[in-house]
Amino acid sequence: MSRNISIALTDAQIAACFPVMRELRPHLEADTFVDHVRRLGSMSGFRLAYLEDGGVLCVAGLRAGEWLVEGRYLEIEDFVARADARSKGYGGELFDWIVDLAKAQGCAHLRLVSNTAREAAHRFYKRKGMTLSAYYFSMAL
Repeated sequence: MSRNISIALTDAQIAACFPVMRELRPHLEADTFVDHVRRLGSMSGFRLAYLEDGGVLCVAGLRAGEWLVEGRYLEIEDFVARADARSKGYGGELFDWIVDLAKAQGCAHLRLVSNTAREAAHRFYKRKGMTLSAYYFSMAL
């Protein structure tokens, strides 16, 4: 199979993303993953982009939105490369594809939220041209 980047449209494509996504989100379960992604898609337009080369190597959860302050944006909610595929350029290739997708969709910004402990991921995002532009606060209820 040659390297390909796509949006997961079919249940089979979504399911194929599960093992990689679970590396980032270990609480997810295989038997509910497709329905969960479909529900998020129905509620908010969430979708998965993935890079495959002989199997899924990288996955990103994406959602488009719009702010009053700065207009339309594409948000990367999840971004993960399979453990054995990290630091081999696959993540950078998927990230660049997402940038092009955001531009094609008329977005003024690309944004993402990353756990404060994921320092290696932060270095990657900075190398890709992202800047720390806000604090994201949360509260468990």
